[in-house]
Amino acid sequence: MKDTNTLYQQAVQLLQQLISIPSFSKEEDRTAHLIENFLKMHGINPHRKMNNLWAYNKHFDASKPTILLNSHHDTVKPNTGYTRDPYDGVIENGKLYGLGSNDAGGCLVSLIAVFLYFYDKTDLKYNFCLATTAEEEISGVNGLELIIPDLGELSFGIVGEPTQMHLAVAEKGLMVLDCVAHGKAGHAAREEGDNAIYKAIQDIEWFRTFKFPKESEIFGPIKMSVTVINAGSQHNVVPASCNFVVDVRVTDAYRNEEVLEIIRQHVSCDVTPRSIRLKPSSIDMDHPIVKAGIALGRNTYGSPTTSDQSLLDIQSIKIGPGDSARSHSADEFVYVDEIREGIELYVKMLEQIV
Repeated sequence: MKDTNTLYQQAVQLLQQLISIPSFSKEEDRTAHLIENFLKMHGINPHRKMNNLWAYNKHFDASKPTILLNSHHDTVKPNTGYTRDPYDGVIENGKLYGLGSNDAGGCLVSLIAVFLYFYDKTDLKYNFCLATTAEEEISGVNGLELIIPDLGELSFGIVGEPTQMHLAVAEKGLMVLDCVAHGKAGHAAREEGDNAIYKAIQDIEWFRTFKFPKESEIFGPIKMSVTVINAGSQHNVVPASCNFVVDVRVTDAYRNEEVLEIIRQHVSCDVTPRSIRLKPSSIDMDHPIVKAGIALGRNTYGSPTTSDQSLLDIQSIKIGPGDSARSHSADEFVYVDEIREGIELYVKMLEQIV
């Protein structure tokens, strides 16, 4: 029987080891190797594809539903404002410092500890699938998305990101649109050409003012922002094209494909999404895991930022120790007590349903 205090101590040590190894997105092979060896040390033989690892509980039963426990081990590059060694992993005044400590190392090691807690239990109502994945920070195709087909059927997911252990019950999706308004070149001194900038202005005004018919109960309306614009070559030439970029934060009221279709129906410019992979996600408020969290005093909210939740087609919640305000900051840290609390709360929530 594994007690949460021992698992907490092991989790902190593992996080210190992870911090000591640079693991920028696409360069996570060494941290993947560390996690693989850690699991093997505990009698678990994980599957591996590129820098992603996954494993199932000892008494996996295909007739039972499966809970996904997922977090990532890649990091961004260190913030230029660092005053400490980003790879030191030192603990001072209850704070564990280091790159990736908060985003999402604390969540990752807590979920690994939770997986170990339930690993060899018998007579569970659910199976567990642990997935420690790569390329989250760049929404890369060789992270969680790569292994989803290998994981099998999943009932719902817990995605570890720093939320102060509150429940992100919905997450906005993201579409970045490259738009091109077309005109005809001509000399500015004469009545020549068809100014693409003026055509773009009409579409940009539509993006600024349009209200989608459906609104999310959690997020309200979809938000669209024109963030980049580029046109023209010199002062006396009417531009034949005008390029602009639109940032679209899609709520759980729509699918990305639906939003794209509505946009194309209303604007005259060419609209090309860079991706429709980053989907909005949500979980029913009466789902057992949500009820379990609320019963433990956890708040629910909608997250405006994207995570690997956006790659899942199952219901999921985003929850984990740490504070998203510290993510990607100089001298990043996580409180060690947050890791202890995270493990205990994850276990208490899951014990209510498994």
